[in-house]
Amino acid sequence: MRLKRQKTEPTGPLVLPAAGDDVILSTTAGGRIPARVTACEQGSFTVAIMVPCKPLSEGQLAALVLDYSDVRGRVRLRGAAVLANPGEHDLLRIENPRSIEILQQREFVRVQTARPVAVTSSQEPLRIDTFTVDISGSGFLLAGPESLKVGHELGFRLSLGEDVLPVTGNGMVVRIDRRGRPAVAIEELSDLERRRLVRFIFDCQRLERRRGLETGGRNGS
Repeated sequence: MRLKRQKTEPTGPLVLPAAGDDVILSTTAGGRIPARVTACEQGSFTVAIMVPCKPLSEGQLAALVLDYSDVRGRVRLRGAAVLANPGEHDLLRIENPRSIEILQQREFVRVQTARPVAVTSSQEPLRIDTFTVDISGSGFLLAGPESLKVGHELGFRLSLGEDVLPVTGNGMVVRIDRRGRPAVAIEELSDLERRRLVRFIFDCQRLERRRGLETGGRNGS
């Protein structure tokens, strides 16, 4: 079951992604294509597709939806998508962009925590045992390995602690950070698993706040 999130109607001015930001292009067939903003102009911006893929048809370009994060949460945006340069199917210009929905910010609360996670990928012959660097309701950053690349689809088994069932689901590598660490966006997760993951994140937040209060109290005594 695909991860469900609460939606809100767009309010306030549209904050477009900036040059260098990572985004996801969603097609009507359910495909999700990692891309990066390369340039921004008045009323339009250009994105480069970051993985090998077939040229998008006129119908796919017309129905293309772009996903990215801003301060309000996850924004889904639509505009007139055209080829930025004839003959370069992996470079698109999005003209007259408009937001169509915003996914609630609570899904994107992020906590820094090192949790064991096992991932499997069709591009890797063996299961990979690694650790998270941080976790949110929409995905997580992995400590490694460097063999994972943008566009790799993964199955994951995330440990939340001893005597607690792990969270299992599917995701995709959507970004590699400056230190070579892969960022995974959660693509499929059951409602029960999603609730368990969000509860774990908020438990981590409460623990961090409690530690902060205890440290502040000791320092102020």
